[in-house]
Amino acid sequence: MEFCEDCGSMLKTEGEQWVCRSCGFAKPRDAAAEEAMVTTQGQETSEVADVSAAEDRGLPTTDVHCAECGNDRAYWYLQQIRAADESETRFFVCTECEHRWREDDH
Repeated sequence: MEFCEDCGSMLKTEGEQWVCRSCGFAKPRDAAAEEAMVTTQGQETSEVADVSAAEDRGLPTTDVHCAECGNDRAYWYLQQIRAADESETRFFVCTECEHRWREDDH
């Protein structure tokens, strides 16, 4: 990904050039630099926080029913796993059996 040196907007490719659609800035594409860019699998998938020691992390608790053991208390946290314009997802970890589940707004 390339950014405009003048206004900071993201550049788009047009033929052999990077072009800013905001201010018109253009620069030649560097094929060697583009080949050096690497996307790892970790960058493509979202990471879900590992909360095996939820109590040690100081997570808050709430009253919610665990379907695995029937306990009525769980740690909870919020995490943005979808697009930024969508609401975050609530994750729960049972205080007894550490069963994990999530709750979406959908």
